[in-house]
Amino acid sequence: MSYFSIIFWLVTVAVIFGVLWWQGQITRLAGYIRETRVELEKCSWPTWEELKGSTVLVSISIAILGLFTVGVDRVLYYIFIVLKF
Repeated sequence: MSYFSIIFWLVTVAVIFGVLWWQGQITRLAGYIRETRVELEKCSWPTWEELKGSTVLVSISIAILGLFTVGVDRVLYYIFIVLKF
């Protein structure tokens, strides 16, 4: 990159930052981040054992749903192709 393009992008970023600061958007963003951190501190995160148990449950549910989908697909294939509806 040439020095001109580096200076151009630095000035562009500075102008955009200045406009956002002037409009109060930077302050709003900082408040949003602060509030998000406060809310995340209120969350209760699962333990490692709970997480493993949930993962197993979701995996089994996906397998059952997949088998159901394959079964319905085969039945519909038989109805529409083999019986020529």
